[in-house]
Amino acid sequence: MEEQARSCLLRLRPTLEQDIKAAYLMDHMVSDGALTAEEEEKVRSKSTRREQAAALLELILRKDNRAYISFYNALIRESYGDLASLLHSDLPLTSPEGEKSFSDGGTPFVNAVLSEGGVPQRPVVFVSRPAQVNRIREKLYKLQKTAGWVTVYGMAGSGKSVLAAEAVRDDHLLKDCFPGGVHWLSVGQVDKPGLLVKMQSLCFRLEQSEDGETSRRPPGSVEEAKERLRFLMLRRYPRSLLILDDIWDSAVLRAFDIQCRILLTTRDRSLADSVSGQKFEAHVESGLEEDKALEVLAVFASKKPQKLPEQARSIVKECKGSPLVVSLIGALLRDFPDRWDYYLRQLRNKQFKRIRKSSSYDYEALDQAMDASIQDLQDQQRELYKDLTVLEKDVKVPPQVLSVLWDLELEEVEDVLQEFVNKSLLFRDCNRRPYLYYLHDLQLDFLAEQNRSRLEELHTKVVRQYQRHYPQEPPTLREESLYWMRYLPYHMSKANLTQELCALMFSLDWVRTKAEIMGPAHLINDYVEYGPILDKENSTVRGQFQEFLSLNGHQLEQRPLPDLVQLGLSQPSSSEVYRQALQQAQERVRRGALYLDWVNKSSLESLSRLVVQPHQGSIYYACFSRDGNKIASCGASSSLQVFKTTSGEKILEVQAHDDEVLCCAFSPDDKLLATCSSDRKVKIWNAERGNMIRMFEEEHEEQVNHCQFTNTRRRILLATCSNDTFTNTKLWNLNKPSSQNTMFGHTERVNHCCFSPDDTYLSTSSSDGTLRLWEVSSANEWKSIDVKSFFPDQNEETDVMVKCSTWSADGTCIICAAKNVVFVFDVATADVLSEIRTSHLSTVQFCDSCPGSQLVALGLSHYAVELWDFGSNKKVADCRGHLSWVHCVRFSPDGSLLLSSSDDQTFRLWETKEVHTSSAVSLKRDYDVLFGHDDITVVAADSRNRVQVQSGKTGALLFQSEEQESRIRCTCFCRDPLAVVLGREDGAVLVVEVPSGKTLCSLSGHTRTVLYCQFSTDRHTLVTSSEDTTIRVWKWRTGECQVLQGHAEQVRKFFLLDKTSSSPRLLSWSFDGTAKVWDMASGEMIRDMACHQGAVLSCDVSPSRNVFATVSADKTAKIWSCESWDTAHVLNGHQDCVRSCRFSWDGEVLATGDDNGEIRLWNVRDGSLLRICSRGNKDSMESLHGGWVTDLHFSPDSRVLVSTGGYIKWWDVEKGEALQTFHTTGTNLKGVHVSPDFRTFVTIDNIGILYILKTVE
Repeated sequence: MEEQARSCLLRLRPTLEQDIKAAYLMDHMVSDGALTAEEEEKVRSKSTRREQAAALLELILRKDNRAYISFYNALIRESYGDLASLLHSDLPLTSPEGEKSFSDGGTPFVNAVLSEGGVPQRPVVFVSRPAQVNRIREKLYKLQKTAGWVTVYGMAGSGKSVLAAEAVRDDHLLKDCFPGGVHWLSVGQVDKPGLLVKMQSLCFRLEQSEDGETSRRPPGSVEEAKERLRFLMLRRYPRSLLILDDIWDSAVLRAFDIQCRILLTTRDRSLADSVSGQKFEAHVESGLEEDKALEVLAVFASKKPQKLPEQARSIVKECKGSPLVVSLIGALLRDFPDRWDYYLRQLRNKQFKRIRKSSSYDYEALDQAMDASIQDLQDQQRELYKDLTVLEKDVKVPPQVLSVLWDLELEEVEDVLQEFVNKSLLFRDCNRRPYLYYLHDLQLDFLAEQNRSRLEELHTKVVRQYQRHYPQEPPTLREESLYWMRYLPYHMSKANLTQELCALMFSLDWVRTKAEIMGPAHLINDYVEYGPILDKENSTVRGQFQEFLSLNGHQLEQRPLPDLVQLGLSQPSSSEVYRQALQQAQERVRRGALYLDWVNKSSLESLSRLVVQPHQGSIYYACFSRDGNKIASCGASSSLQVFKTTSGEKILEVQAHDDEVLCCAFSPDDKLLATCSSDRKVKIWNAERGNMIRMFEEEHEEQVNHCQFTNTRRRILLATCSNDTFTNTKLWNLNKPSSQNTMFGHTERVNHCCFSPDDTYLSTSSSDGTLRLWEVSSANEWKSIDVKSFFPDQNEETDVMVKCSTWSADGTCIICAAKNVVFVFDVATADVLSEIRTSHLSTVQFCDSCPGSQLVALGLSHYAVELWDFGSNKKVADCRGHLSWVHCVRFSPDGSLLLSSSDDQTFRLWETKEVHTSSAVSLKRDYDVLFGHDDITVVAADSRNRVQVQSGKTGALLFQSEEQESRIRCTCFCRDPLAVVLGREDGAVLVVEVPSGKTLCSLSGHTRTVLYCQFSTDRHTLVTSSEDTTIRVWKWRTGECQVLQGHAEQVRKFFLLDKTSSSPRLLSWSFDGTAKVWDMASGEMIRDMACHQGAVLSCDVSPSRNVFATVSADKTAKIWSCESWDTAHVLNGHQDCVRSCRFSWDGEVLATGDDNGEIRLWNVRDGSLLRICSRGNKDSMESLHGGWVTDLHFSPDSRVLVSTGGYIKWWDVEKGEALQTFHTTGTNLKGVHVSPDFRTFVTIDNIGILYILKTVE
């Protein structure tokens, strides 16, 4: 480094160490080649920012002028303009005076050697590719001590010749390896006479004496020229390098097999196989990186890269950075600077002949360069190569697919593909086995243009070959199956085979096969992509299949794949999906299978439009891109994922942070994504490629809760808020390494921040109970609203947290959520305009206002999403479907869609105008069922605390009570007279006649919640149990009551042992770990048994009444004798609380279910374990049954067992294998009522949906 530059650095060292952030600067210096990756890592290993800065400066001081210049440029790029100005006056030349660089980058020695050898100078527009050049130099160093070959190969226009010339433009390489010089010969496609002329020319150059004269005659044949060259290279030019540029033919190459050091450039990597000696290869990548390609265009256009129009990036993307195409178009733009759109259009339309002009390339137009390689193939190979026209861009194909297409043996196909690869006409992905093959976009575009008139014919050939090879079942090899499943519809659409495409995609068999191989997102995307074609045939059926997949996508992600026929039976009866599912179910039932038809599903509308399960773990946040086409989500899995809005297809996944990702946000132009995390870091990502652009890691000291970009592109800022006590809200300019402003005011953590629509203000919501508004331009507080003051009765021990805020579309109102209330404030006056109060049992987790209307969406802790009109203060919609807390709700930019994300690991899309109105009432799981001869009657409490009695056959509402003053906790039927019993939370018991609604009696006595009620067989006696530890036996018509008192804790249930006896007995069990036997007439306790060390959770009595079973939270089950009341068997083995039990009807088997989802079958006689019923692996809810096993029932023949948990399952008792699974929309089923013939099953899920299921006959 020049002394003046060194002195400047030493003088400014203290200032630089104090101000710079080395990590940002080193990215640019590594790109420039001024620092190595190892040096960067060494600097990063320093613990503090200042130590890193000192280490970087120490490194630069030990380097040359290039390091100083690179450091200066890095300062400018990272907005350290004031520091860069201090270095500017001492900027050195590129290299020290003694070795001053020429314009082409070489020293005087290097330039003299290369000029004498005929090596081309750098092109006028040159962009360095250091990685590629170093790769070639590494191979050239292998020739230092021995003769050999270095093959530089790549596709047309990849820059092989420029890179070969650049590789030898190195002082050390020439002096160490090739002191005899470098000799360049451009060969090209030549015949034998043409080759002789080339060789004569080379001999002439090598034989010239120092005075420029030659005395020998030129060689008369190729053989003579070969021997002449051998002599010259061995005697006159030992340890020199011969560069043969653009070799096409192995016969031409053999003419230079003269035991010297040779570098050749070619499109055919296999050429060197024809010659002797050591061989080394260097592959040239087909495209420049985006920034390098833009740099080329910028030089041609005489602009800075950042000043190029948007079309420049599109051109680079379209040609994948091909050096040839970028240079050709750049040269054209130099003459016609306004033709960016024109040349981009020519590229997209594959008009390669229009892209012509280059003084330094052998071909006048791009199409000639592409065609030259194809014409070099044999006739048969050329025809096979044309078949590749049908491939999609960026798609890698296994050879098995081409074996089907070409009707060739796999080994023959692999030989043909190897030939294509050798000639750089095809690329091979060697990272996977079997190898996959693909075309460069330019090659594919060229083929498509060449075969434009045959495209339909070529795609038809693909379809027909597939149908011929796989008439029944798809291929079994995974890679081949992946291709056909993904692209068979594509080939059918391109072949214009509309009827066959519809037959394929309107088939449940196709859906099953593709879902199993590829998952649901690709399927949904197919119905979106080919929708216009399918709709011409039948738009209704297309919609039915798309809706089926959208609403069941999260189920189809499960492995093993759920039974698609059973899922299809839950579709509306008018759906084609249901029709096919029912037909297949009936066929399988005849072969012994079990299927269930949801007979009352017609009363239920589809709510959500799309359900996606992207993460393992809770989803804390999901949002739309600004154009509405993408959805980003993040959560407990520490990853950031991006999906298509239309199909849920994942298009990007980034392992974003070291801890939970709490929020993500798109920039106004959708080019960037921001994430923040519990790891205290904020990161900025390229939204398309997923690479990290910037990280802010030092300013927030606690977890960062929320991040949001400004709404407009005028000046893009990012706001973040955190758990920091004081420095909890910050504004960031992405071009600066540190925050632009910090807002001071909140005294506790800030949960949420939100820009006003015009970006004038920023609102922040804090756990200190306030909502604050800040001026963005000055970072000064504008207004503060004390939200906690609106909760005057609040206990001081319980804080009022303001969870979030949102602005009305016009910016005149600010809406915030705290506890179970949403407040609407006037921004100008800070007055309360309205209050939205939700259920006192829930809290509002998030709120978002709809663009263009007065709707506000609320995400609630009791699993619901609600839509309210904040102008009229009325609830307009309930959105049911989530199975756990809803963390986030966001409207799409146009307000047509609503996005919600939840702890249940899913996000759901809702159509704003299609969701249920608030009149839709959900049922509670406190219900009873009456099975009649030809109908089913269901009684259940509803979400408005009324009792409903419904006909299961017609869905008609037979009776609905008035709203009760206390919550209904249990119900049961009385057959004669037809009446229902309500057990309430306040201890009251009511008997109400149906359908008149007349209260037949009101029984009081229980002091706490009534948990269970049941009539005796003669219906004269009603028995109830309660949280007050008692059981009451009522003569309900007279009000007489016998109190059974003795339990120490709540009695959840009981069992009537002798339903017809004159002295009936009752078995009860309790959380106190005991079971007791009572005389119902006298109220006397007959037996008191200390059963378990934990709570007794369930009990069952065998049909013969000789034994009963208890199960407990202590993870054990026990079988007891009803004669001696002693323990017969202790059943150990469950790993969690045992929650349910049931005897088979023959009394031989006891089934027990636990909270881990496992079901065990026991031999009643000896207590031995018969088998375990389990799915084998945990489901998405980390259970073997979607949750606790809450209920069990055997079929009358004791061969089938039905169980409830997160869903309903039927089991083969003999084998312990699952026969069928019915996935309810909700989860956490409390139980199931089973008809005596075991053909009808009734349950209600946790979101209030009633299911009446009948076996398919």
